[in-house]
Amino acid sequence: MKIRYLLLLSLSSLVIVSCVGEVSNQQSLQSPAAVNASVPVSSTQTKSSAQSPDSTVMKSGSFVSGEHTTKGTVRITNKEGKSFLELDESFKTSESGPDLVVILHRSDNVINSTKPPSYPLKNGDYFILAPLQKYSGAQTYSIPQNINLADYKSAAIWCRKFNATFGAASLSQ
Repeated sequence: MKIRYLLLLSLSSLVIVSCVGEVSNQQSLQSPAAVNASVPVSSTQTKSSAQSPDSTVMKSGSFVSGEHTTKGTVRITNKEGKSFLELDESFKTSESGPDLVVILHRSDNVINSTKPPSYPLKNGDYFILAPLQKYSGAQTYSIPQNINLADYKSAAIWCRKFNATFGAASLSQ
């Protein structure tokens, strides 16, 4: 009787592990935008681009790792009266998140104002700009005109599904 239960448990474990591996393999082959295809993408997302010479840097900061290693520089720029959040070429974060988004946060120290290991965020403390376009490299996100940038002191990469902050950058002038 014990052997039957052990055999059943082993078989169940094998099926579960193989299913999880299959889902992981399929997700890793897709870009973050494809993984987040079910998430409505706002009109605030724009194509990646290097900083334009006629844009003005309003705020900038460097990422500090939270739940996962995240590094690089972020800038808030203004070009022709429109604001953009730009991640530079050195930006890199973990590919572990199923639902990564780029956010603006009200705190100037997101990582130290939350609790490890996930560094969860409270609803109302942040504004979601758009799903993360790619896990590394330069990318640009449009900031809606109705957003008062004075209310937001950090930018962060956040896993919406698990409420885990991968990394955050305090923005200073």
